[in-house]
Amino acid sequence: MACWNLDTNHLDVGFAVKHPMVASVKGRFHSVEADIEIDEERPEASSVVARIETATLDTRAADRDAHLRSADFFNSEQFPLMTFRSTEVRRKGASDFAITGDLTIRDVTKPITLTGSIAGPIADPFGGRRAGIEVTGEIDREAWGLTWNMGLEAGGVLVGKTVKIAIEGEIVQAAAQDEAAA
Repeated sequence: MACWNLDTNHLDVGFAVKHPMVASVKGRFHSVEADIEIDEERPEASSVVARIETATLDTRAADRDAHLRSADFFNSEQFPLMTFRSTEVRRKGASDFAITGDLTIRDVTKPITLTGSIAGPIADPFGGRRAGIEVTGEIDREAWGLTWNMGLEAGGVLVGKTVKIAIEGEIVQAAAQDEAAA
């Protein structure tokens, strides 16, 4: 089992939701940490625990970001972290996988399954091992208490219920001394 770290310089943790039911608003979280353990021989023994600071969300609109951080949505002051803790990893091919785990938002924990792929690992030019990851999934935001909405005069609502999750980036194997200290 090897420990891996997120390369936060090569990481995008994003989301998209319909607004006002005709286009998607996209955003991302800038502060993400994860404890990743990968067993290359037995991928099902691998695990991840991720922590995302909800106050670091960014949709490129300050007023909207402030609303998303408010009690109407993430309530970032009271619930500063959103977490994901894997409970099962399943290989779906040479580089594809499904990862089931518990997602906690606003102290509400529900199981979700994400799908993804891993490229590598390869030896990088800095003397380490590096891999690329792409992970996607969808959640119903209302299941986690993110229920604020507004009806539209033409019908429908301002904010869609389904949130698409998209994570793309690189992970780097922890150095031997980092693993010994953990």
